[in-house]
Amino acid sequence: MRFLISVIDDWSGSGTDDEMAAIDIFNEQLQSNGHWVIAVGISSPTDATSIDNRLDAGLIESGSKLYGTEFMSGFWIIDVQSEKLATDLALAGSKACNRKVELRQIFG
Repeated sequence: MRFLISVIDDWSGSGTDDEMAAIDIFNEQLQSNGHWVIAVGISSPTDATSIDNRLDAGLIESGSKLYGTEFMSGFWIIDVQSEKLATDLALAGSKACNRKVELRQIFG
């Protein structure tokens, strides 16, 4: 089973040196346990480009249309045997990055 752990932040680029070190340790544990698929940080919503080309509308706007004061600042994709393990890893990831996270199963 694959899961997305989204990191929720309210300030872009806010990770401290201690938080980054804890994230590195968490990432190493995911890799050594075979749960690692990918992990990345992503740019601020202000750097986003929103695109709507339904019915060939060709709408391109600066900024994200999805988020308010909180936004996704990064994510892990993990591969685990159970939702319980995914939840346990999400708890550990939240602690490591010192942020709220959201856990969602990936289908397909």
